[in-house]
Order: sequence, then structure tokens, then C-alpha cells
Amino acid sequence: MAAGFRPEVRFHVAAQFSDLEYSARRKQTRRDRFLGEIDAITPWAALVEAIEPHYPKGKRGRPPIGLERMLRMYVAQQCFNLSDEGIEDAVYDSQAIRRFVGIDLSREDAPDATTLLQFRRLLERHDLTRVIFERINAHLQERGLLLREGTVVDATLIAAPPSTKNENKARDPEMHQTRKGKKRNVVTGLVHTVKGTAANVSDVSQVPDLLHGEEDSLHGDAGYIGAEKRLDGHRPETHIACKRGTVRAMPEGPARERVRAAERQKAQLRSIVEHPFHVVKNLFGYRKVRYRGLTKNTAQLHSLFALANLYRARRWGLLTQG
Repeated sequence: MAAGFRPEVRFHVAAQFSDLEYSARRKQTRRDRFLGEIDAITPWAALVEAIEPHYPKGKRGRPPIGLERMLRMYVAQQCFNLSDEGIEDAVYDSQAIRRFVGIDLSREDAPDATTLLQFRRLLERHDLTRVIFERINAHLQERGLLLREGTVVDATLIAAPPSTKNENKARDPEMHQTRKGKKRNVVTGLVHTVKGTAANVSDVSQVPDLLHGEEDSLHGDAGYIGAEKRLDGHRPETHIACKRGTVRAMPEGPARERVRAAERQKAQLRSIVEHPFHVVKNLFGYRKVRYRGLTKNTAQLHSLFALANLYRARRWGLLTQG
């Protein structure tokens, strides 16, 4: 018995030493810093409160994994654009992700991919990613970070897989080809509305669903010409870009220079819409939709833009709330 007991003791001591060595090391990696910022700025208590009424209570069968731990694993999955199996492997491979999720491998195993899949489906079934998006925006608005005076509308293209290797042997019927847009977003520095549509839906047709009703001004590129005609009741002052070539077609002179200066000013203001796109597409790596159907993909977009709002808000002192 003594011979069989000694290897277990040696393994336990090695695991504990590894954790202490990781905590004491001087260099902090970019992944450490990134997850540390996400951990500090996320209002975990508010998100857990929103999800808890729908989360299994464990009255039958095996007790469920803690809600905040599953939420943290889901957040890490979105930030690194990983599949369910990918984030399970990452928990075992990365000490930084284990610390973020709250897993001690010397005492317990990480939640498996199937458990995360069930959690993600629970969020989709009860529209909880939209609730997460709203709770995070409320958190930002309480701190005066979500402004509502003006709205910039824009669309960006997210590719859909062309593969037919699925149960129906067909491409996703809710995705279509176009030059513009798989999702619609409205931002005022931070995103306040996200809407998913098929790619062949025109930009301007979505304007009524993208305004929150309190803005004084509406800004957009030439794809939103005629937006004011789509609005009923609330009509903010519109600043829509001219069609390409309009300025070049004007004769040289003071009038052309005034229009050019006005268009340049519009473009400078509209550029703010690219910042959340940059976070989602370049930092989070979301360049191709992962799921079939608009419902699932729009649910993920709510999570991604909620996290993008938090990540962008970190520069305004929100880290101290952690």
C-alpha cells in the first residue's frame, strides 16, 4: 500500500507547485492581461441574476455545474472564437483560461463540450444572450458610458460556410449572397442595438428597428439614403452620405469644396462604427458564422457585441468596478 500511495502524493505536490509557480512568475502574457480585463469589467452578479431563473436547480440527477463557472466558460469561448470542444481543450491547455473560469485540475475536471452545448442552447432557447446584452448596456449606462444623443447605422459582412455536409445536405436557407451585410448594428461609440438579417436585405429597410427613439441625429453611409422616409413618429436629424461620385460630378468651385468638407466631416463621425466591428472581427476572430440559421447566429452576435462594449469601455475607468 505504501508503494502505491507515494506517486499520488508526488503528483499532488507537483500540481500545487505548478500553480504557485504560474502565479509568482513576473511576465504577464497578453492572454493573461486580456482575460484579467474581461474579468474585471464584466458585471458577473447581474448576469448570473438574469440567467439563474432558467438554470437547472439539480433536484433530479447529477448536481449541475455552478452557473457562474459555466458563464465564464461561455465568455471565454466567445472571446477566443472557439468551438465547444475547442474551449474544453483550451481549459486543459491554458492556465490563464483555467484561472479565468475557476478550475483547479488537481481537484476537479473541466466542464465538457456537451455540458457547454446544453448551456448555450439554454441561452438561445430563453433569448438570454439578448438579456445579457441589455444588462451589460444598463451597467454601462449607469456609469454614463452609453450615450444616446446620436446613432450611427452600418452593416458588415460575415461569411457563411458554403458547405453542404450537414443533415439536410443543403446550404443554410436563411443565408444569401450579396455585397453587404450579414448583420446589422447600430453604435453610438458603443453598440446599443444588434439585429441579424439575411444578407440580401437592404440596409435602409432596417433603420426603423435600429433606433432607440431618443437620438437627436442619425448618421449613415450612402446605403441609408432615404432613411428619413422610413421613420414614423420620431424623426431625428439625418446626416447620410452622398452617393459615390456625386462630389466628383460637381463643377469646380466653392460649392464643391463645401460639399466635400461636409462629406469629410460625416465620414469622420461615421468611422466610430468601425471600432466595435474591429473588436468582434479582429480581436475576437469572428469572421465566419459558426451556426446554421439567423436565430442562433444573432444570439451569438448579442454576446459578442456585449463583450465588445465592455472591452472598449475598459479605457474609461470601468476596470475599477471589478
